[in-house]
Parts: sequence; structure tokens; C-alpha cells
Amino acid sequence: MSDPRARLCAALDLPDADAARRMAEQLGDAVLWHKIGLALAVQGGEALVRDLKDAGKRVFLDYKFHDIDQTVANAVAGAVRAGADLVTVHAVAPVVRAAAAAKAGSATKIVGVTVLTSLDASDLEAEGWRDGVSALVRARAQTAIAAGADGVVASAQEARMLRELLAPGAFLVTPGIRPAGSDAQDQKRVATPASAIRDGADLLVVGRPIVHATDPRAAACAILDEIDAALAHPAPR
Repeated sequence: MSDPRARLCAALDLPDADAARRMAEQLGDAVLWHKIGLALAVQGGEALVRDLKDAGKRVFLDYKFHDIDQTVANAVAGAVRAGADLVTVHAVAPVVRAAAAAKAGSATKIVGVTVLTSLDASDLEAEGWRDGVSALVRARAQTAIAAGADGVVASAQEARMLRELLAPGAFLVTPGIRPAGSDAQDQKRVATPASAIRDGADLLVVGRPIVHATDPRAAACAILDEIDAALAHPAPR
């Protein structure tokens, strides 16, 4: 059976790199993947990437690059040199193409961000999109994959739809994961670890339920148990 640690990413959404480093040390070998978000980019993020890689961890660099082609290419090239295993860009064709070209020949995966899990249909409607969340996720996911992305980021509520829509090898990252009974907080499209796994997610991103827990390592281990159980009893397709 596959190691459930390969499916869980702890989001180190903490005030600075030192706090993130301490959290990673506290989690220890219970967590293999760590996400570094944009807030840490100017607060020691690059050194943190190196330290995590030196400790044998996998790093998800969630900076959501979105700029002109050359700027995106330069940024992704820097992420590759730093050792990032996974990098997010916005699911816009020129952005994805530039990122895919910049990481060519490396093991780094590029994933396109579709619709943030903090948004719902009413938020999109306020921006002029009236066809619902799923339609926009579907369109952006297809755009990203066609432009050369290795996968996409979407809520687990769209995971089953995307797994059926995209090629089998597409890497599906699902943030907004909340253990059963926990508070959704500012996330609007959430799912439990078990449902995300059963619907086809490859990597589950979990932040506050782990890093704000009284015992973060125990919280991570509980989520791993839920992932393990879902892997052992997959839902029929």
C-alpha cells in the first residue's frame, strides 16, 4: 500500500521562516510534504526551501506566479534551482507555457491554480462570471493542461469531475481540506481528507488544522490515518 505521507502536505502558513522551520521540526517524519506560501517569500522563504530539502522533505512552493512570460520563466527557473518539487502558477495559457518551458528537464512539477477555495459562486458572480464554480474550474484546468502544466489546484469538491476530465497522469492538488467536525474558517469549498482521496486527489494541503493544533504532530497523524483508510477502501468508479 502507498505511504499516506506522500498524499499529505502541511501548509507552513506561519508568521515567518523561523516559525515555519520550528513547525517542520515539530512535525518531524510524520510529514513528508511542506507548503511554503507567498507570505514567506519575503520572510526567509528561499533559505527555508533549502533547509527543508536538506532535511529530505518535499517542497510545494505556492507562490501562484502570474506575470509576463519572461518574469514567470525567471521565477520558475529560480524555484527549480532552489529545489522546489511543486510550483503553482495561475491557470492562464501564456503563464503556464512560460513556466513549463522554464522547468523543462527538471523533476519540478508545475500546477495551475483554477479557483481559490476561499471563493464560491457568489464571489465569482460579483466578478462577472455567472456559470458557476465548476464550469470555471473545468475551463481553467483544461487550459492549464493544454498549455503544459503537470496538474492543477482545485477544491476537493471538484476532484471527481477533474479526475474524469483530465488525463490519468494529471497531478491534482486539493487545498481547503478540513478533518470531519473542524471549522471551515475562511474556506468556502472544503472537504474531508477521506472524501478528497476517494474522489481522486493526489496531494491534500492542510494548514490550520495541523499548525494551529495543540499537538500538531498528533493532528497530522490523525489525518494520515484517515488518508490511509481511504486508500485501503477506495470508492467505486
